[in-house]
Amino acid sequence: MRYCFKARSVLVGISLVAGLAAGAMGVSHAESTPAPAVTDEGKNAMAQLYHEALRPQFHFTAAKNWLNDPNGLVYYKGEYHLFFQHNPSGIDWGNMTWGHAISTDLLHWKQLPNAIEPDQMGTIYSGSAVVDENNTAGFQKGDEKTLVAIYTAAGLPSDISKEPFVQCIATSNDRGRTWAKYEGNPVLPFIVDANRDPKVVWHEPTKKWVMALFLDGCRYGFFSSPDLKQWTLLHDMNVPECGECPDFFEIPLAGANGEKKWVFTAANGRYLVGSFDGQRFTSETPVLQVEYGANCYAVQTYSDIPESDGRRIQIGWMRDGKYPGMPFNQQMSFPCELKLLDTPQGMRLTKTPVREIELLHKEGREWNELALQPGENPLAGLEGELWDIRMEIEPGEATEAGIKIRGQAASYHVKEKTLTCQGSSAPLELSEGRIQLQILVDRASIEVFAKGGQAALSSCFLPPADDQRLELYAVGAPVRVISLEAYPLHSVWP
Repeated sequence: MRYCFKARSVLVGISLVAGLAAGAMGVSHAESTPAPAVTDEGKNAMAQLYHEALRPQFHFTAAKNWLNDPNGLVYYKGEYHLFFQHNPSGIDWGNMTWGHAISTDLLHWKQLPNAIEPDQMGTIYSGSAVVDENNTAGFQKGDEKTLVAIYTAAGLPSDISKEPFVQCIATSNDRGRTWAKYEGNPVLPFIVDANRDPKVVWHEPTKKWVMALFLDGCRYGFFSSPDLKQWTLLHDMNVPECGECPDFFEIPLAGANGEKKWVFTAANGRYLVGSFDGQRFTSETPVLQVEYGANCYAVQTYSDIPESDGRRIQIGWMRDGKYPGMPFNQQMSFPCELKLLDTPQGMRLTKTPVREIELLHKEGREWNELALQPGENPLAGLEGELWDIRMEIEPGEATEAGIKIRGQAASYHVKEKTLTCQGSSAPLELSEGRIQLQILVDRASIEVFAKGGQAALSSCFLPPADDQRLELYAVGAPVRVISLEAYPLHSVWP
């Protein structure tokens, strides 16, 4: 949702106790059912899968059918889990189920059987997942820590008075391979409208879990729990021009000698930075923005990344992409690392592709200290579908400078101080007269990251099949190209 509507009243200050309504057990048998024999026809079909003309080659897509929001991003024992809104039986949205994929490097994903499927409480909407390290919920049965998924059971969207949206949990004691719904669901009863999309984190000082939940309009609620089963409302807040899919996490403030801040983000990536004392989140900034592209939504970050790594990694849904004639529909954004900087304008998030992208680099081309004249193109003859392009330029007296990728321009407009791509624009001041860009190009997307990630433009596109050209260009006057690196990329699919 992009517009704010008047919120209905919220049940403030009362304890919401688990088990007010009973749900059914549900188990996903990911490894216990023998696989059927594969025919020659099936082998041929599998050989073509992931190599279709418009299949992204390093962005995650479901093998078949519809995909939207990333859900339950959690890391455990060397594996990044990516759950996602999925229609396993159709190419369009509907029948929402939690699909499931795992990766050891954020690049190569293995799709597993669906994790959480619809039941009499409704279809399975978005949510999050955590590792219950201290067994606070008492679900652990062996040596493996319990993974807990927190999700919305969406009832009947056409009539929530009959089957209202409620929050539920499911658990896994085998590294996420099978899942069982909690018998005491829902753990958080219906509150208001289509309340949904719970994001849960552990708050160490109070030894409690904290949930951020979308309520309605532009309103969100914060809840706490000692055991993931019983939740108490802490407070609610209004976040203008935001809706759905909250995220809530603590992140170091770079260069601040260990100081950390709490960040709240909404589905559209807009965010607040502030403090959290276990009872209330207090914003210390206005609503801010780092992502300006047309096709990045429902952003969520990973929980339980080891301290030895320390990154805050975010994935979004690149919504509204077009993939005509393909067996799949929609894709995820490339995983990005978030950092919090103290800039002259105040605290700001930055967003850059995770370093693992370099594992896909083929031998690249480099240029340094070029004087680019209008009408010239040092990249003439360089063609391809998959790229990691990094550049630093000094526009000087030029009115515009940038790069065209298969006919689509990522452009800096000097007078307007804006970066544009695919019809979207981001305000961007030069740094000492220069602009730095990193651009990821896949078969159906362009993601532009500027000024060390202080602005990003994530966009889907449908390039002409016969145009794989690159063009570096200047308008109005020569441009100084301080450095340019262009790396073709390997596909992640064999």
